[in-house]
Amino acid sequence: MDAVAAQVETAALPGPCSRIPVEDADFVRQIMDRVGDKWTLMVIATLQDGVMRYTELLHAIPGISQRMLSRTLAQLHHDGLITRTAYAEVPPRVEYALAPLGASLKDIVASLIDWAITHHAEIRRHRALTGTADNH
Repeated sequence: MDAVAAQVETAALPGPCSRIPVEDADFVRQIMDRVGDKWTLMVIATLQDGVMRYTELLHAIPGISQRMLSRTLAQLHHDGLITRTAYAEVPPRVEYALAPLGASLKDIVASLIDWAITHHAEIRRHRALTGTADNH
């Protein structure tokens, strides 16, 4: 097999996306969709200071519903980004914490949240100017 045939097929143009092997592109997009989700970002940011219980997370994350928090925690646990520790007590106690994989996102998440906080007024002005001042 020659060197050209042995290369993994990737995106045609240079840039960050060119490093994604074509056969992994769908899965990489799924990962980016998961970690780029607003609730994922908020949960990771909230857990960066340590272990928290479900109710603590619910109260610490503005606007999240119980259903969305439960769903987000299950997805993050499934992907290995958080740990879930259940204690056999009455009433049951469950604690969540960042797993090492999730902790590796802390700086990225903090930077993104800081950027959104810093620039939200500017983006709001641009939306108003272009007539797209909705919440999405």
